[in-house]
Amino acid sequence: MDYIYDDEYDDELMHYGMPRRSGRYPWGSGKNPYQHSADFLARYEELEAQGLSQVDIAKAMGFVNPAGKTQTTLLRTQLSLAKEERRMLKVATAKALQADGLNPSEIARKMGYPNESSVRSLLNQSAETRMNKSQSIAKQLQELVDTKGMIDVGAGVERELGVSKEKLSEALFILQTKGYEVYGAGIPQATNPGKQTNVKVLCPPGTEHKDVYNYGDIKSVKDYVVSYDGGESFRKSFEYPESLSSKRVQVRYNEQGGADKDGIIEIRRGVEDISLGNSSYAQVRIAVDGTHYLKGMAVYGDNMPDGVDVIFNTNKHLGTEKMDCFKKLKDDPENPFGALLKEHGGQRYYDDPNGKFVDPVTGKKQSLSVINKTREEGDWGEWSKELSAQFLSKQNQKLIDTQLNLTKANREAEFSEICALTNPTVKKALLKSFADDCDAAAVHLKAAALPRQRYQVILPLTTIKDDEVYAPNYKNGEKIALIRFPHGGTFEIPILKVNNNNPEGIRLYGKNPADMVGINKHNADRLSGADFDGDFIQAIPCNSPNSRVRITSTRPLEGLKGFDTKEFYGPDSYDENTGYAIRNGKKYKCMADRYKQLQMGVASNLITDMTLRGASPDELAQAVRHSMVVIDAVKHHLDYRQSYIDNNIEGLKKKYQSHVDDDGVTRQGVSTLLSRAKSKQDVLKRKGMPRINPDGSLTYKEVKEEYVGKDGKKHIRMQASTRMAETNDAFTLSSGTVQEVAYARYANSMKNLANEARKEYLNTGRIAYSPAAKATYAKEVESLKSKVNYASLNAPRERQAQAIANSIVKAKKQSNPDMTKAEIKKANQQALQNARASVEAKRRRIEITDKEWDAIQSGAVSENLLNDVLKYTDTDALRKRATPRDIKGLSDAQKNRIKALNASGHTNAEIADLLGVSTTTISNTIRGKE
Repeated sequence: MDYIYDDEYDDELMHYGMPRRSGRYPWGSGKNPYQHSADFLARYEELEAQGLSQVDIAKAMGFVNPAGKTQTTLLRTQLSLAKEERRMLKVATAKALQADGLNPSEIARKMGYPNESSVRSLLNQSAETRMNKSQSIAKQLQELVDTKGMIDVGAGVERELGVSKEKLSEALFILQTKGYEVYGAGIPQATNPGKQTNVKVLCPPGTEHKDVYNYGDIKSVKDYVVSYDGGESFRKSFEYPESLSSKRVQVRYNEQGGADKDGIIEIRRGVEDISLGNSSYAQVRIAVDGTHYLKGMAVYGDNMPDGVDVIFNTNKHLGTEKMDCFKKLKDDPENPFGALLKEHGGQRYYDDPNGKFVDPVTGKKQSLSVINKTREEGDWGEWSKELSAQFLSKQNQKLIDTQLNLTKANREAEFSEICALTNPTVKKALLKSFADDCDAAAVHLKAAALPRQRYQVILPLTTIKDDEVYAPNYKNGEKIALIRFPHGGTFEIPILKVNNNNPEGIRLYGKNPADMVGINKHNADRLSGADFDGDFIQAIPCNSPNSRVRITSTRPLEGLKGFDTKEFYGPDSYDENTGYAIRNGKKYKCMADRYKQLQMGVASNLITDMTLRGASPDELAQAVRHSMVVIDAVKHHLDYRQSYIDNNIEGLKKKYQSHVDDDGVTRQGVSTLLSRAKSKQDVLKRKGMPRINPDGSLTYKEVKEEYVGKDGKKHIRMQASTRMAETNDAFTLSSGTVQEVAYARYANSMKNLANEARKEYLNTGRIAYSPAAKATYAKEVESLKSKVNYASLNAPRERQAQAIANSIVKAKKQSNPDMTKAEIKKANQQALQNARASVEAKRRRIEITDKEWDAIQSGAVSENLLNDVLKYTDTDALRKRATPRDIKGLSDAQKNRIKALNASGHTNAEIADLLGVSTTTISNTIRGKE
């Protein structure tokens, strides 16, 4: 008998001896599995009544492996199954009595229950279904093994299946009673010699352990099934998409109004195979004729022509072949759209008498919808709510100063709270994290969000006025600014009045959409030429009579009116095999995907520098036109090099980005603090942890390593940093504009706060360790150790996930050497997502109980253990526990934060909620009475 032990599975054995098992067949197997469950439960309950622990009961009942280790997990699994069987017998009895004509009261008396509620519980269909989950899971796994062979059932598979870990264990136990085998093995990692990935495999009866090492024969359950109801029923996790007939699709071309809704896919209401389910809108992919697909935002349409179920809106012109308006499917059976679908809800089934699928619950025939969702209503509201320097630096000086002051006040208040903490180990951990955050803040220059600022997806309305927006998540009649990124300038910000009474908006998207705004084509064009295929914006309430938030918006640039990137720089023809295109008889090489981000960064930095240094509207229009071409260059095969020439980008760089560098040489490139802060600066390779100097600054140990490059010459090994990170004074990066001065002061304040935090770190001692307290809180100390052990399991699993993902993507790249950078990125995301699920790689947080906190505060926990606990616990909850309870009143830092929040436009109620104090306290502080 082979055994593999692993802490990951607690006291569970990968392949375990069954109590009272004779040969292959365990106690409880045979024609009537678990026929002795009553004896088992009676024996367990007898031992439990004697006061025995689960460990002692396991030993008494024979749950001990040949190595002498007690199998309490196996005991609990069989106990759970025995209880389920006992209940199933009671359900069968109650049903039989009900069939004989007895009512619930009579059944209760017959079965010895004090009232009929217990009987109603037994007869509850949903309760019975839940009770049978382990049997349902076992049945599904058995079918998979019988048809596919060996199946991976290791850590994380319960998540892939959509069931609990306990129910999966019960299901595996049931299958073992039927002769199926569960073995463990270690698979060597292809990209990490000497390392292996542990697997747990469910095998058909008769399989020997050595067979598991035929790794290629092991299948993943996620390739086949997933449950959306906790194990009551199962579906394949991904079906190759069903195709829509092109005969059901009408293309609405540019001249027919398609440009006004470019990217929108209108679908007929009430047609099951194209239904959006519970959503009013969704970003989708729809296969067409098995060769192409539609990409865009799907919404319900009205007045659809007879015979047409889908209208695809495009800015392509009349005369373009229908199929040329669509994209070609990728030659990848696992990802034909080149995009990740939603893990749950990306695909949908519907009842269909002629369907080829069967609903596992109802038994009805079903078909797969042609709708494949990447996002749907509610998925756009989870974005960061900070203000980027790209936007704020181009705003009025008052708004810049207000938001940077608020950000600084927030940080100072946080520092004040950390300094007041009573536990020195906790305090040191938070100080270190705080200092790192401040250093990063100086580089990224993000400011605090404005009140009620949130991201929304944009959808088209043809009846909304140019100065209006349909935005049900905002107050009717107030004004909101819409900002899209990358952000060119104030001329790209429409400030619109909310009109939630627009009949078209109500009809198409409802009165309570989760995260959308409706605008017309005119305003979409103003937003850097946004499409309606899933583009989103940042919405900020402002400029209303009662609003203190004033956002600057200027007239659209004349040079951008009527500018369409595809019209001006789109190809007449494009050759996918060579990557060349032809326009007006000129052949040119299209932009490779790997250059897109670099070129976008160059264009964005140029616009920022030009704005800060006072470029004219015509000059800005040139730079913005080119940036728009760069954004669409890969997608539409645009001639971006010709745009570079036509828009005089070289001349603009010379005029607005020429500067004298640190070495006294005049160069072109980023020239203002906003663009230089994150620009790359190479430094000598650094080794080990930095040393904290007495003033809080850091000193790194540098290593001068030489290597021979591809050119055959010796080079010194460097590592990348940023200019802001490497300077002690942000003003050294500034060209002197007022906006840069504000950001330089802010960056220096963050650097100073980071140094102050590290100085406080050096001066903070440690909590005295108490052996007596450890004895008093022995149970709590062991509990914390156990939690740390469990939480730390994620580190090796994350490494395994990375290794698995790398192997998968490497194989894909070998089979498809022409994969673009974007395709490789998506393949990496998909592979890593699946790999993390397969090995259950996820961050596990430690929740500290009151008694455990008492143990920490008393000195029962060593500093090393406490530091390990701090790695995995929630920082905010920790700070709340550690903050002294007897502090009266507000600190100066908190008062400054309140005033800064008020200046930023937050209401007293919002500020009170943020700080956890009364509105009266907020009001008094603002008026100087606190």
